[in-house]
Amino acid sequence: MSHTVHPYGQRIGILNGWKSQWFSTNKKGYKQNIKEDIRVREFLSKKLKNNMVDDILIERFRNMISITISTSKPGLLIGRDGMGIENIIKDTKNILEKEGSKMADKLKVKVEEIKNSEKNANLVAEQIIELLEKRMPFRRVMKQTVEKVAANREVKGVRISLSGRLGGTEIARTEEVKKGSIPLQTLRAEINYTSRKVILSYGAIGIKVWIYTGINFNQK
Repeated sequence: MSHTVHPYGQRIGILNGWKSQWFSTNKKGYKQNIKEDIRVREFLSKKLKNNMVDDILIERFRNMISITISTSKPGLLIGRDGMGIENIIKDTKNILEKEGSKMADKLKVKVEEIKNSEKNANLVAEQIIELLEKRMPFRRVMKQTVEKVAANREVKGVRISLSGRLGGTEIARTEEVKKGSIPLQTLRAEINYTSRKVILSYGAIGIKVWIYTGINFNQK
């Protein structure tokens, strides 16, 4: 019997690394760190919802917590005179303090720029959400997005799936557009995947995006 597996999780240790990177020999400290990471990730994902953020990496060292935010619009995130990033650090420290963290005052936040947004499924999904919220026809959105992503030389295949009351119909359904190949069973294949949701006037629409960028033989 087959099971649906997240492409990122399936490739951890082969192509991908963990999005929280630290080590703890203390059982109590391990549980505390996981709790803090979950709260911080949930908070930042909600706060930076419309800032074209692709990934949030949390690293813990002996005397520091480092958070790296990958985005295609770093200027929007950093803000004028760095006020945006200062507010992020301040609010994240408050979350850590509420969870009883002993390292809340030793927090460092870095911003990394993503130059090629067509290769990132999260950023492509963000663009789809923006277009759907502007009430553009969903078929046109899917077709235009697939063509735009496939035009990138590094992209070997792209697949977009929308599900829900598409177009405001009474019965929910799923529609899909695909171009190129998506070898999900090949563990050396770099598959960038995301699953998102957008709330429209006629209900929730589920969005799934797969982007295949080729075979990678480098061990993570």
